Formats: sequence, structure tokens, C-alpha cells
Amino acid sequence: MAEQASRKTARLEARISGEQKALFERAAALQGKSLTDFLVSSAYEAALRTIDQVERVRLNARDSAAFAEALLNPRPPTKRLRTAVERYRRLLGD
Repeated sequence: MAEQASRKTARLEARISGEQKALFERAAALQGKSLTDFLVSSAYEAALRTIDQVERVRLNARDSAAFAEALLNPRPPTKRLRTAVERYRRLLGD
């Protein structure tokens, strides 16, 4: 059953230059992989890194402390915020 789940069914094609292909083949050979395995694993790792960089929020020490302070000791709501909440409640019928 695990074999069926890992069956490869999608195909991906790309046009590349001869220089790029030679470079990829050399790198694949250095890792002892086929060109396809090298390209798929490299693209997979790059995709994971890209998604991680975009989706993860990273704060320096100062920003992290400011964020924690805001969560632990929030400022009192301003008049503008209270007005917005009242309008929202009226719209919802609360």
C-alpha cells in the first residue's frame, strides 16, 4: 500500500541550455545520483526553503521583546477602536 502511495504519476519538463544540463549532470554524478533524482531532490529542497522563508516570521531580539510585551501588556483600546467594535456589533446584531 505504501508503494502505491509513493507512485510517481506527474511529469515535469523544462527547457534548459546545454551548459545548464552539463552542470546538473556533473553535480548529479558527484552525488552518485541520476540526473532526474538530483534535479527532483534539489528542486524539492529549494521549494521547502522558499516556503519556509516566506511563511515563517523571524524577529530579532528587540522586535521579539516588543511583540511579547504587546501580548502581555496590551494598550487600552482607543476611541477609534471602540467605535469600530460598536459598529461591528451593530452590523452583526449583537
